[in-house]
Amino acid sequence: MASERQIRVGNVAIGGGAPVVVQSMTLTKTHDVEATTAQIAALASAGCEIVRVAVPKTEDADALPKIVRLSPIPVIADIHFNASLALKAIEGGVAAVRINPGNIGGANKVAEVVRAAQKAGIPMRIGANSGSLPKHLAEVAQRDQARALVEAALEEVRLLESLGFYDFKISVKSSHVPTMIRAYRMLSAKVPYPLHLGVTEAGTPYSGSIKSAVGMGALLVDGVGDTVRVSLTADPVEEVRTAFEILKALGLRERGPIMIACPSCGRDNVGVQTLAETVEERLRDYSQHFEVAVLGCAVNGPGEAGDADFGIAGGRDVGFVYAHGRVLKKVSSDILIDELFYEIDRWIEGGMHRPKRLKMAKPAALAMAEASLIPLE
Repeated sequence: MASERQIRVGNVAIGGGAPVVVQSMTLTKTHDVEATTAQIAALASAGCEIVRVAVPKTEDADALPKIVRLSPIPVIADIHFNASLALKAIEGGVAAVRINPGNIGGANKVAEVVRAAQKAGIPMRIGANSGSLPKHLAEVAQRDQARALVEAALEEVRLLESLGFYDFKISVKSSHVPTMIRAYRMLSAKVPYPLHLGVTEAGTPYSGSIKSAVGMGALLVDGVGDTVRVSLTADPVEEVRTAFEILKALGLRERGPIMIACPSCGRDNVGVQTLAETVEERLRDYSQHFEVAVLGCAVNGPGEAGDADFGIAGGRDVGFVYAHGRVLKKVSSDILIDELFYEIDRWIEGGMHRPKRLKMAKPAALAMAEASLIPLE
């Protein structure tokens, strides 16, 4: 079920019906202000809405006031084992703190951090990871790790509630996708608080993106989850791009283009893989939301390209550029991609008007036959 409560991290609403928020984490040494703010700027340009920075040392906490001042998006301080660093981060003006109440030094230390957060008017993130469950839940974890994750999180929830603090979001992350899915489903049925989704330590961009898409997608499609981080062993900008692709695939967010491309097959006359990869790379420069289809033959080309805002369907020597359901032009294959982007840019400059579509698409073979009669430009 969707979360009932809403929190605000800086100016970003999380939960309670707000759009799913994309976040990431810097991989710089936080005390290196120049490197950290440069990475935050790159993340913000990619669409990241909240950024978390590691604060393992006093020198990192000392850098936070300047980082917060320079950051274009809200900054969360990631704190473990040291309540004094959490207090210092709050004093430094962060928009939220991420703590693990189980390793911060006991209930009294948690209470100190809670009082500081209440005074500053900022929320927290709490929760459990499968790799760092409390020892007293080891037996439960052996039987059912998802249940152990939920119980660990609920212990933290009960502690914060006993302190009169309700301004938090929760995570129950695991690197094992089925465990992660089960844990979040169980937790969402028990609490009204916003949930931060993630497959922890997901891996490289290839395998990690797949695991994250499966785990997050299974939950998001049922309305579970309010903010996401794709945890990749990669440049964090890739985390943001992957997160938006997941959300776009589910129709939950619109940022940047969506590309449709046919699979490689024996009908391919143009090398559709290379064609699609080139188009995809160039589309990364666009923040506007529109659809582009890249097809390699006449079987699906006209139909798929007709459904998209723009499309190209290739042939051996010539290709076809589509716009809003109609064949726009026939051009030689060597300039096909350039012509596609010329038309996209012209459309954007003109205000992105989408004309009324034809009521019924023509059969693919007929549409391609008619297109073949268009003079080559």
